[in-house]
Amino acid sequence: MEAEAMSDPGPDDAMDTQPATDNPSGLQVPTVVLFGNSSAVTSGSENLLFGQEQVTKEQAHFPRTRVVSGRIMSVINVLDSHEEDLYLDPMDHVSGQLDLKNIQAFIYVLQLEQLTDADKLGLEWLQSRFGESVLPYVMILFTYEREEDCDTIIDDLKNNSVLEELLKKCGDRYHTCCRNMNNQSEMRTLVEKIDHLVSENNQHCYTAEMYHTGLKLTNQRIIQPRVKMEITYTSAKTAGRGQGRTPGLDMRELTKSEENPNPEQLFVRLNLKGKYQNKMKTSDILQVTNLSLRSEEPSVEEDIAGVFLQRLLMMDYRARYITTEEVSNNTDEAVLSIEYKDDCDEFDEFFFKKSLNFEEGSHKHPIHSMDVQMAAFHCSDSFLKQLIVTKLSQCQYALPLLVPDPFTRKIEFPLWTFQQVCKSWKITDSGKSSNKTKPIYQAETPMVAFFRLGSVSSSKSQLMNSLINEKHNTFFHRHCPGSSRTRLLMDGVVEIAWYLPSGKSTDHFPDCVAFCNLHGDVETNKDQLEILTEMSSVNVVLLADSKKQEYMEILQKLWKGPKSLICLFSEDDSGVSGTKTGKYRIGLKDRNQSDVTKELRKTIKDCLCKSPSTFSLKHLCKIKVITTDEEAPECQKGKEAAEEIMRFLNEKELYKLKEKHLPCQGKLWHDWCEINKDLYRLQGDNLEMQKSKKQTEMKRIREQQHNYGLSGLMKKLIYTLICLEENEKSYFLKWLGIFLDNCTTDDLSALHHEYDEKWTKVLALKKKHDKSDKMIHSQTQLEEISEKLKAATFGLEHIFREMGQIYESFRSVQAHKKDYIYEDLSFFPKLAADLIKSGLPLELMDGDAAHVPLVWVSAVLDELIKILGDQRVFVLSVLGIQSSGKSTMLNAMFGLQFAVSAGRCTRGAFMQLVKVSEEMKAELKFDYILVVDTEGLRALELAGKSTRNHDNELATFVIGLGNMTLVNIFGENPAEMQDILQIVVQAFLRMKKVRLRPSCMFIHQNVGDITAGEKNMEGRRRLQEKLDEMTKLAAKEEDSHAECFSDVIAFNVQEDVQYFAQLWEGSPPMAPPNPCYSRNVQELKNAIFKKSMKSQAITLSQFKARFSDLWNALLNENFVFSFKNTLEIAVYRKLETEFGKWTWSLRRTMLDIEEKMHNRIENGKLEKIEEKDLYAHVKTTREEVNKSMKLYFEEEGDKEILIQWQVRCENKIKHLVEHLIKETKTKLNEVIQQRNAREKFKNNKKEYHEKLFNMSKVLALKLKGTEKNEKVLKQEFDKVWDKWVTELTQDTPSEKTIDVWNDAIQFISSSNEEALVYERLVQKNYTNMDKLESFSHYIILKKHEELCEKSEHKKGEMARTPALVSVWNTVTAVFRDGNNQQKESQSVKNLQDHMQLKYLTKQIIQETEGMIKNMKIAKLGYKDSYIQELTDHVKHRVKWYQAENKRFKLKKEFTLDLCLHVCDLAKHRFTELHKGFRDTNDPRLYLEKQKPQYYTVFRNYCRGATATAVFGELLCSNLESSILQAVYNKTALDLTTQMRSNMPALNGNRSNLEKHILKSLAEEEDFEEYVEYIHFPQQHFQHFIEEKFNQYITQNGNLVLKLFKGNLKDKEQRVINSVHIATEDTKKNSGDAHMWLRRFSNSLTDELSCKEIICVDYKEITDFDFLGKIISDGLRNMMSKQHKKFNSVKDIKMENFRNKPDEILIEHFCRCCWEQCPFCYAICTNTMEDHDGDHSVPFHRVNGVSGFSTRGTTNLCADFCTTVVQSDRQFYPNKSDWTVPYKQYRTAGDTFAKWSITPDNSELPYWKWFVCRFQKDLENHYKKTFQGHGQIPDEWRKYTKEDAVGSLDLYI
Repeated sequence: MEAEAMSDPGPDDAMDTQPATDNPSGLQVPTVVLFGNSSAVTSGSENLLFGQEQVTKEQAHFPRTRVVSGRIMSVINVLDSHEEDLYLDPMDHVSGQLDLKNIQAFIYVLQLEQLTDADKLGLEWLQSRFGESVLPYVMILFTYEREEDCDTIIDDLKNNSVLEELLKKCGDRYHTCCRNMNNQSEMRTLVEKIDHLVSENNQHCYTAEMYHTGLKLTNQRIIQPRVKMEITYTSAKTAGRGQGRTPGLDMRELTKSEENPNPEQLFVRLNLKGKYQNKMKTSDILQVTNLSLRSEEPSVEEDIAGVFLQRLLMMDYRARYITTEEVSNNTDEAVLSIEYKDDCDEFDEFFFKKSLNFEEGSHKHPIHSMDVQMAAFHCSDSFLKQLIVTKLSQCQYALPLLVPDPFTRKIEFPLWTFQQVCKSWKITDSGKSSNKTKPIYQAETPMVAFFRLGSVSSSKSQLMNSLINEKHNTFFHRHCPGSSRTRLLMDGVVEIAWYLPSGKSTDHFPDCVAFCNLHGDVETNKDQLEILTEMSSVNVVLLADSKKQEYMEILQKLWKGPKSLICLFSEDDSGVSGTKTGKYRIGLKDRNQSDVTKELRKTIKDCLCKSPSTFSLKHLCKIKVITTDEEAPECQKGKEAAEEIMRFLNEKELYKLKEKHLPCQGKLWHDWCEINKDLYRLQGDNLEMQKSKKQTEMKRIREQQHNYGLSGLMKKLIYTLICLEENEKSYFLKWLGIFLDNCTTDDLSALHHEYDEKWTKVLALKKKHDKSDKMIHSQTQLEEISEKLKAATFGLEHIFREMGQIYESFRSVQAHKKDYIYEDLSFFPKLAADLIKSGLPLELMDGDAAHVPLVWVSAVLDELIKILGDQRVFVLSVLGIQSSGKSTMLNAMFGLQFAVSAGRCTRGAFMQLVKVSEEMKAELKFDYILVVDTEGLRALELAGKSTRNHDNELATFVIGLGNMTLVNIFGENPAEMQDILQIVVQAFLRMKKVRLRPSCMFIHQNVGDITAGEKNMEGRRRLQEKLDEMTKLAAKEEDSHAECFSDVIAFNVQEDVQYFAQLWEGSPPMAPPNPCYSRNVQELKNAIFKKSMKSQAITLSQFKARFSDLWNALLNENFVFSFKNTLEIAVYRKLETEFGKWTWSLRRTMLDIEEKMHNRIENGKLEKIEEKDLYAHVKTTREEVNKSMKLYFEEEGDKEILIQWQVRCENKIKHLVEHLIKETKTKLNEVIQQRNAREKFKNNKKEYHEKLFNMSKVLALKLKGTEKNEKVLKQEFDKVWDKWVTELTQDTPSEKTIDVWNDAIQFISSSNEEALVYERLVQKNYTNMDKLESFSHYIILKKHEELCEKSEHKKGEMARTPALVSVWNTVTAVFRDGNNQQKESQSVKNLQDHMQLKYLTKQIIQETEGMIKNMKIAKLGYKDSYIQELTDHVKHRVKWYQAENKRFKLKKEFTLDLCLHVCDLAKHRFTELHKGFRDTNDPRLYLEKQKPQYYTVFRNYCRGATATAVFGELLCSNLESSILQAVYNKTALDLTTQMRSNMPALNGNRSNLEKHILKSLAEEEDFEEYVEYIHFPQQHFQHFIEEKFNQYITQNGNLVLKLFKGNLKDKEQRVINSVHIATEDTKKNSGDAHMWLRRFSNSLTDELSCKEIICVDYKEITDFDFLGKIISDGLRNMMSKQHKKFNSVKDIKMENFRNKPDEILIEHFCRCCWEQCPFCYAICTNTMEDHDGDHSVPFHRVNGVSGFSTRGTTNLCADFCTTVVQSDRQFYPNKSDWTVPYKQYRTAGDTFAKWSITPDNSELPYWKWFVCRFQKDLENHYKKTFQGHGQIPDEWRKYTKEDAVGSLDLYI
C-alpha cells in the first residue's frame, strides 16, 4: 500500500494528490492542522509540507493529502485564521469547515523574529475554537530565514517570556525548520515528533467528541446555562413559530456574503443604506439625537457610523477605534440544537463539510474602522465631507486625498473638503523664528510619498507615524484597535498628512512637509502611483520581493526618475546606503524601529535638501485621470459668485476695505451707538431738549447711512443671495468666507506681529516706569495698530452686519419720511433668517461697537419665526475670560464652527440654532438649542477702557438671555478668577431681582489631574466659598440681602461644577486633542440636557422679547431699576382681557339671577335671600369660568409666565363672586324691605280693588239693559268715581310737602355759626365752587396765621391804654391788608396749591353725586338723614386733605361753601326722586291711575260680558306693564353684551378703553375734556361710556329697536305659553280659577313681575279654554299695539331700564385701579382693584400736563417722568422742602414707592403732540409757561394728530 502510494514521488519526494476526501485507498489518513502566521512560510514547489498551494481562500480549509518523508498525511492549512478571526465570536466559520476525523496534531507555525500581537494570542484562539482539551495535541513550529538564525533559537526562547509561556502551554513541544520547508531532514524529524506526540497521547487523536465537549464548555461560558444546545443556531422566537432553518443547509451559502462583502452590504450593516445616493447632510448630523447623547460603545453595527461622526465632531480621535458590544438579548434568544450522530460521521461532517449553520448576523467579520470612516465619507454631501475632513485634521489624522469610488473605482480628489483646513507652524531661520498660518490647500510644501509593493511584514502606516508623530497614529495601521483583514474601502485610497514644526530644536523637519500614503498594493493602484510620483519630492517604497516582474517595472521607472527614491526592504537587515543619484536603500529586518525611523528621517531630510520641488493640493486639479469635487456645477456657480464679490476687494491697504465697501458700520454706526447710550445718561435741566437733539442727530446719522445706499459689493451680494438656489447659496457663502479669510490672513498676521512687538516695547518701558514722550508715542502707536487690526478684520459677519445697518437706516428713514420713495429693503431680514436656518450664526451684539442692532435682530427673529414657526428653544450661553476655550467647547459639543483661533477671538455675541430630532423633542420638550457664544471678559482689546463696566453689561446680557449659562474658568484656582466670579454673581443677582431664573454650570478648563477626586472636592469647596464671598460683595452693590450664592440661584456644587482636561494631548502644532477633553465635553453635554429637562424652554418670540428687554435695560446705569419685561407685560395685558371676559360672564350671570329673583320677590314667591342660594344659582357659570381659567393657564403658549398670576387670578375671581353675591343679596334684600314697607299700602290696595271692582260691577248691572253709548257710559262712570275715591281714602292722611333746602340749611347751621351760614348764602359763592380757578380767599398761609395770632395777643396787652389801641388797630389793619395782599399774591403764584384745591373740590362733588345716585329715595322716600350723610362726607374729605397738606390752612368758609354747593345739587335730585316715590305710594294718585282699568270693568259688565271675559281683559291689562318692564330689563342686558361685542372701545380691557378715549380726545381736540381726563379720569371714563352708549343707540337705532321688539315678542310668547300650560293643568286637575291663576303666576315667576288680580267672582270662571283664548287674543292685540308704539329707538324710554347698559358697563370697567402717577398723572392700567405689585402704565406723559413745574419759576416741566428717572436731577416730593433724586424716587414716600416707572426713550408722539397743540391752553390753565427749563423741543412740533393717534396702537 505504501509502495504504491509512493511509486512516483517526484524530485522533491513529495507530491500533491486530490483532496483527502477523494483518497482512493479508502484508508484513514492521519491529519495535521497547521495554523499560525503565513509570513513564517514560503510557499512554492519546493515546500514539502504545503507544495505550490495554488488554492483559493475558500478551498484553503479543505484537507489536502501530502507525502512527507514517505508518510501520507492530510494537511489542513488554516494559517492566518487566528488573525482574521481575532475579533469574531468563538464559534467561527473556520472550525465549522474542518474535518474532525483523526487529527494527530495542531502545528503552530511562527517566525521568531516577527512575532505579532495576534501570534501571541494564537493558542487562546485555538482553545476558543476547539476547547481546552486541544492543547496536548499542539506543537510549535519555528521557522527561520537563515541558517545562523537556527542556532540562536534556543537562546531566543529563553530570553522571551512570551514564547516561554507559549511553550509551557504546549508541553515544551516545538520544532524548527527553514521557511521554505524544503529540508528533508527537518521534515523527517517533524514527522517523528508528531509520532511521539501521538504516543504521548496514548495513540489517541483529537476527535469530534472532544470537539463537541469543548464546544459545549465554550458555549456555557458565553450562553446562559438555561439555553439548550443544538447543532444549528436558531432564534427562539423563530423556532417557536416553526420557522427554524433546515438542519442540513450548507453554511458556505449563508456566509458567502460575509466572507466576500461588497460596499453595498457594508452600507447596509452600517445603517447607511440609500445614503450613497441620498447623501447625509450636515444638519442631519448636527441635530441632537439619542445617539449624540450616548457615551458608551454602540451595541449594534447600525450605530457605528453615527457614533463615529458624533465623536469626530467632538474632536475625539478615538472615534476611529469604535467597536460594537453584542446585545445580551440576542444571546438570550439564541438556542443551540444538537443532532446526535455516531462519532465517525460527526467527525467527518465537522471537518470536511461546511454544514454548521449559525444564526444569521451572529457570525460576521468585524467592520474595519477605516471602512466606517470611508463609508461615512462616501455617504455624505460635500458640506458634511468638508466638516468630516476639518474634524479629522483637528484630530491630527491623515486626510483622504485621492478616493476611488467604491463602485466604479473612478478616482476623485476631494479638494473642496480641504478648503477649511488651516495649518499653523513655526520655522527658525538664522536664529529668527517666524509663524506661518495658511489654508492647507494653498501651502507649497515638499511631499514625501509612501508605497508598498506586495505583502510586507512591516506596517508602512506605522512607520510613517513614527516619522511624523511617535505618540499618535496619524495614519491608521494594522495594529490599531479596530483593524481587521476585511478592509474594504481603503484599497487605493491615498491619505495625506503634514508634519508641522514648532520652531524648536526637537523638530524632526525644519519646515512643513506633506506625507502621502497609498493604501494597498501599488500593482493594483497604478493611477495613484503615477499621480503621486509626479507630484512628490521623495518616493519611499516598502517591498519584500523585488524580483516579481510587475514590481521590477515599477522600480525601474522610479529608479530612472529624477525624484529621490528610498527603498525599504522588509527582508534586509542592512543599514542605510545610497547612490549619487539620490537613491537609497534601508533594511528593516531584525532592526530596531527607532533606529530605522532615525535613519529614514535623516535620509528624507537629505533628499528634501537636494530636491527643491514643492507640492500644492491645487496642482492635483490639473491631472486628467481624476475628478475633483469642486467641478460640481453648484460648487462652481457658488465659487464664481464669490469671486465676483472678491473683485471688489482689490485694495492694497486692507484696513480701508470696510470703510469703502461697508461704510454704514464704521464711524457712523459707532457714533450712533454712543449717542444712543448717552440718551440714557442725560444730565442738566431741560432733558427733553437734550434728548430731542440727540434723537435728531441719530436720525441724521441714519439718513447719512441711508444715503450711502448699497455699495457695489453689497448690491452684488444681495442679488446673489436672491438668485442662487439653496445649495448654490451655501457654496457661495462657504467660498466667500474662504476667500475673505485668504484675503486677510497674511495682513492680519503681520499686524498681530507688529502689535506684539510694540506691546513688548511698551511693557519694557512700563517696567522702567518711563513716563517720557517715548512712552506716550509708543502707546499712541499701539492704539493705532489696534485700530488697524479692528479695521482690517473682514469676514462674513461684517458683511451681514452691514446688511443690518442698511436695513436699520432704511427703517428709520422710512418711518420719519412719509413721502419715502426709495428702494424697499424690507426683504433683508428674510434673507438673513433663511441663512440662519441653514446654519449661519446671527450676530446679536456688535463686538466692535459693543452695541446691539436691536431693530435688525428683532426683524430677523420675526422672519425666523415665520419660517420655522414659534419654536421652543433652550438657550445655552457661555461666559468666560478671553481665549479660555469657550468657542472651542461649543464647537466640540455641537459641531458648530465659531471662530476659535487666539488671533481671531469672538467679538460681541452670536447665536446659532441646533435642531433637536423628532425622537428627542418629546423628552426634552424643546425644538432647538439656541447657542449663544460671546466675546471673552477682560478682553485685551478693551485694556485701558471701561473694561469692568463692559464685562458687567456683557455678563448680565448673556446670563439673562440663557436658560443656562456655562461659566468658563481657565484653571483650577477660583481665587485667580475673583473679578470674573463677582461679575457673574452680580449678573445672577440682577436676574433674581427682575424675576428671571436662569441656571448655570461652572466649567474648570485646563485642569491637570481631573481624576483626583479628593482634589476636585477641595476645588469645589473653594469655589463654593468664593461664590458666597462674591455674593456678599455683589449684594452690597445691588442693594440685596443675599448671603450666599444659593440665595441667588439654585446651585448644587456637586452637580453644577465640571472639570475639563487640557485641550491638547501634548504640544501643538502636532498634538492631537486630548480624548479626556472630548469625554468631558460629552459628560457636560449630557449634564446640560439632564438639567434642561427640568428647565422651562422659551419660544423664539419670547427670546426676542427678552433680548430686547435686556438690552434696553442694560443701556441704563441701573439695570434692575430699568428692566421692563415687555413679554411679561404683553402676557399680562392679554390675561387682563381674558380676565375681563371671565368677570363679565360672572357679572352677566348675576344680573340675570338678580332679575329673576327680583321678579320672584315682586310676585311674593320669595321672602328671604340666602347667600347659599345665590352660590347655587351661579355655580354653573363659576365652574365654566374656573374651567376656562384653568385651561387658559395650562394650555396658553405663555403658560410659564402666566403661572405667577394663576393663584392671584383665582383669588380675584373668588372675591369677585363673593362681592357680586353680597352686592346682589344687598340689592334684593332692599327690594324685600321695600316690598315689606309697601305691605300696608298693598293691603289697602287690595281692599281698594275689591271695593272698586264691586262698585263698578254694581253700577254696571244697574245700567245694564239701557242703551248707552260710550260717551254716556263714560259720563256715568265719572260721576261716581270721585265719590268712590273720596270714600275709600277718607281715613288716609294727606302727604307732607318736603323742603330739602331748608333741611340742609338747618343741618349746616347746627355745626356752624348761623350768621356765617346766612352770610355765605347771601354772597352765593357756593354756587360756583365747581368752576373756581383761584381759591386764595379760602387759604391762610401758616406764617400769616401766626402773625395774626401775635397781633391779637398784642392788642390784648394794649387794651389797658385806649389811645394806643386806636393807633394799633389802624397800623395792624394797614399791615394786615398789605400782608394779606402779599401773601395772597404769593399763594396765587403757587398755582399748584390752587389746582390741588380745584381738583379736591371736583373730586368731592363727584363723590357726593355718586352717593346721591345710590340713595334709595325712589323706593323708600326722602329722609333728612341723607343731608347729614352728604355734609359729613364733605367735612371728612376736607379734614383728610388738610392733614396731608400742612403748608397752608383752609378757612372754614371753604368747607361751608362746599357743603352748601353739594346740598344745592342734592335738593333738585332729592325732590324729583321723592315725587316719584309719592306718586307710587299716595293712595289718591294710585287710584287715579287705576281709573281706566275699572272703567273697562264697568263698561264690559254694562255690555253683558261674562266674568271670564272681564277677568281675561283685566289680566291682560295688568300684564302689559309687567311685560314691558321685563322687556326693558332683558334688553338692557342684551344691549350691554351687544355693545361689548360690537364696539372696539368696549371690547377688551380697561387699557383698550383708555386707548379709545385718547383717540377720541385727539379727534375732538376739546381741551376741557382733556382736563377732565387728566385730573378726573374716573369721571371722564364714566362720561365716555355714557357717551358711547348714547352714540351706539343713535347710530344703531334699527339694531337696538330690533333687539327690543325681539324681546317683546319673546315675552309675549312666554306669557301665551304660560296661559296654555295653566289652562291644560287646571282642566286636567279639575281646578278652579284660583288654581289657574296660581299655575299661570308660577310659570312666570322668573320672567316678569305679575300684579295680583282682585276678582271676587272666581267661582263664575269655569270655561278655561275660553279664558285662555280671551287672554291670548287680548295679549296679541295689546302686544300688537305695543309694537306699533315702538317705531323708532326714540320710543324706547331709557329711564325705564332698571339697570341701564351704561351703568352696567361703568360698573364693569371702572371697578379697577385708579391710582395716578405722582409726576404726570398717568393712570395705573391694572384692571384689578387692590392689585398686588406696583402701579404701572404702558407709557407716561409730559410732566407739565399735570401742572408739574420747576420750583422757583413759572416754567412748566417739559420732561417725561420716564426720562427724568434716569437722570441725576432731583425733585421736591409733596411740596416739601427736602429733595429726592429722581433715580431714587421710591424713597419719597408711599405714593412714589408704589409706582414702577422704568426709563423709556420711546418717541411717545401722543403727548408731545398734545403739549404742542394745547400749549397755550395748558399755560392759561396753569398760569405758567413752557419756557426756560421747560421749553418744548422743536422736534415735537413735527408730530401730527395722525402720528399721535397712530402711536397709541404701538404702546397700548
